[in-house]
Amino acid sequence: MKDSTTHRTLTELDHVRLKSLIQRHRHGDAPPAHMDAIEDMLDEASVVPSTQVSPDVVTMYSQVVALDAATGQRNTLAVCYPSDAEPEKGFVSALSPVGWSLLGLRVGEVAHWSTPAGEQKAAEIVAILFQPEASGDYTM
Repeated sequence: MKDSTTHRTLTELDHVRLKSLIQRHRHGDAPPAHMDAIEDMLDEASVVPSTQVSPDVVTMYSQVVALDAATGQRNTLAVCYPSDAEPEKGFVSALSPVGWSLLGLRVGEVAHWSTPAGEQKAAEIVAILFQPEASGDYTM
């Protein structure tokens, strides 16, 4: 298990779309409190062409298996845009604490986030069940 809190890899398309999404949310009524942390992650990430992203990296719409560090429970999650989020079905927004904590990490790395109540959570990415780019979809 590799603990990673800073280095991320994003595709060029995900990076551009997320930067645009952040800008739109910045001008909204109530931007999420963690928007600065998301922006920092985007600024510090390694950005690669979609055709060159490793298949073990969590990209937008990747479906991952995350192992909760505290409970040992496995959860299947897909990181998506806010309009597609359905947390009860495992579709988590990239702008949510859990969504952005997973994005850009690799299998074997640990995502860290805070719940709305302030509780610290961590989960290891144990598998990527689906990654659009690995399936030849570079526009998702």
